[in-house]
Amino acid sequence: MKRLCIWTITLLGIGLVAACDAPPEPNLAALPASDWPLKGGHWGNTRHSTLDEITTDNVGRLGAVWKTELKGSVSRVAAIVEDGLMFIPSGGSTTYAGQGNRPGENASASTEGIGGITALDAATGEIVWQYTPQGGAGVSVLVKGAGAGGGKVYVGLNDAQVVAVDQKSGKEVWRGRAGADPVPPGEFIAAAPVYVNGVVLVGIGSGDAGISGRTVALDASNGDKLWEFRSIPGRGEPGNETWPQDTDAWEQGGGGVWTSHAVDAELGLVYFGTGNAFPMQGGELREGDNLYATSVLAVDLETGEYRWHFQMTRHDMWEADVGGPLVLYNADVNGESVPALAAMRMDGNVFLFNRATGEPLHGIEERPHRQVARIHSAETQPFPVDADQVGFPCAQEELTPKGFELGCFFDAVDYDDSNIMLPGSATRFAPMSYSPQTNQFYITGSVSAGWHRRAPDPYYFSGGSTPVPGIRTYGLLVAFDADTRRITWQKEMPRPISNGSGATTTAGGLLIHGEPDGNLQAYNAEDGALLWEFQTGSSVAGPVAVYEADGRQFFGVVAGQTVWGFALDGSLPPAESGPPQPDGVSGFAGRVVPTNEIMMAEEFPSTISMHARENFKDNYALSPNRARIAVGSTVTWTNNSDIERDVMAEDGSWASGPIPPGRSATVTFNIPGAFTYTSRQHPWVYGQLIVEE
Repeated sequence: MKRLCIWTITLLGIGLVAACDAPPEPNLAALPASDWPLKGGHWGNTRHSTLDEITTDNVGRLGAVWKTELKGSVSRVAAIVEDGLMFIPSGGSTTYAGQGNRPGENASASTEGIGGITALDAATGEIVWQYTPQGGAGVSVLVKGAGAGGGKVYVGLNDAQVVAVDQKSGKEVWRGRAGADPVPPGEFIAAAPVYVNGVVLVGIGSGDAGISGRTVALDASNGDKLWEFRSIPGRGEPGNETWPQDTDAWEQGGGGVWTSHAVDAELGLVYFGTGNAFPMQGGELREGDNLYATSVLAVDLETGEYRWHFQMTRHDMWEADVGGPLVLYNADVNGESVPALAAMRMDGNVFLFNRATGEPLHGIEERPHRQVARIHSAETQPFPVDADQVGFPCAQEELTPKGFELGCFFDAVDYDDSNIMLPGSATRFAPMSYSPQTNQFYITGSVSAGWHRRAPDPYYFSGGSTPVPGIRTYGLLVAFDADTRRITWQKEMPRPISNGSGATTTAGGLLIHGEPDGNLQAYNAEDGALLWEFQTGSSVAGPVAVYEADGRQFFGVVAGQTVWGFALDGSLPPAESGPPQPDGVSGFAGRVVPTNEIMMAEEFPSTISMHARENFKDNYALSPNRARIAVGSTVTWTNNSDIERDVMAEDGSWASGPIPPGRSATVTFNIPGAFTYTSRQHPWVYGQLIVEE
């Protein structure tokens, strides 16, 4: 259904405003409640199921009905289900063996080298068929899922093609090229495909490789390309003026599309988020806001034409991808039902929009941050007014070791900023859920911090932070009210979970979540009370699917190399233990080197960072930063940095004194133990010395 809209573009403010006819009531329940054919559950990505057989009252009877062991790249894959079949894509060498909880239930299959798609009986876990792509291209591990619809299952290959496989037979029906031909290095399909009304939508997520991200629509009947939308606009297109006009920086672009699309078929709109601009930290090469990187976008489902956008982070230099799936829901605005869209930014702020027009549902204000003129940092960033944030806006003193300057999200950091600690991503790729029963978003996040570094070479990506011992991290499980925009309840979790399984809710009042320690958990969605958990034996990193098979409601999840099916009165026992877990406080990174010669500074070759032109000399490094010596040994620290250095015991019991560039200092150790040392001049530098008998 088409509607007349008059669009007004504003690149300096909040995005776009449109005057439109009244939107029709959106229908996001068009897919059968018994199936889970898309990674987000359905076109709205709410990850909410209307099935209610398993409830807060009977969840104690929930148990494992079947499990199927897999070997291959499947640990973060989401299961999808349609018409009684569950589909699991995998990459790499793969073997399978199934086990049910009824006599004689077992199956096996194998594939070599490049993975494929496995179809399981969704009620028993038995393998129905296994597809292996031919021709050398394997399944892209990064898609972390498949999409089903129109009698086929769709998955991305690592040569930027999409393959369609018949759901019943497992036979390949077609291949369609979503990427360029030939495929440039680093181009890949990054998200599970989405099927809607005869169209297959996929995202190209190659922004970190200096390639423009894209959304591509293929004809579901034959794989022909229908249209594509490039995240970075070309010369003469709206938005290109936010890139330098005297260079071709926009051609390298960025803006990868990392997550599966949301679709409002009634409005005829496709929604997606984009990733960072390129080069990731090299803001000096791309003055301007750099549209449409780190943005929420809406395009026409039939044509791919631009409809509206909102840029979540201007001139991104923090890898602030819009990495969580966008969620479509109906909002109550002044007593009127409005088709709405929720987008989560990596700093834990939730932005809500009218998805027909792109107009924010609530106020958005501009807030200033630490500036560095050389790298053209944006003077302000947008923030929702009078709304709670998941996590904290700045690094927390009680969570970080001594010696660092504590910074906040979106503080600019240049190569001569030596000791700035920024908060880590509060919310990242883990999908959130929206329950229309509670009118709550359910969000999994993290509280962490990292030593933010960059090199003089704008193309050198240091990874954003260098490991530091003594940083405390933990997770957050949060209920966020869609109307008041307040946190209703939150639970502190033992480990960061902003990149994990996320949240799934049901009409039975449950919130399902998987933990890194292997526990699949069920909470009361109203108050966050833990009602049930089951040890799967491996980290639960993939989202949970909710579906019905043979008249019975199931939860399906991939944990490590195992696919589990859960239902009421399942009798398979849990695993005896889960994977070992850190204690929530960072330790020293890297191996312990037996040596009494320690270099102060280290040069990292350009070959370890994508597209780097120059090596990176870290003047504050210790190489190695963990050393092992015998009692009575003398350790020599040689300063090969460009600055004066020193070392001293953390407790102050010994110190080297100043060490000029090119000079050395020695200390003899006669007492065994593991000792942390730091620096009087640079107290954010930490080393470890293990003295053994």
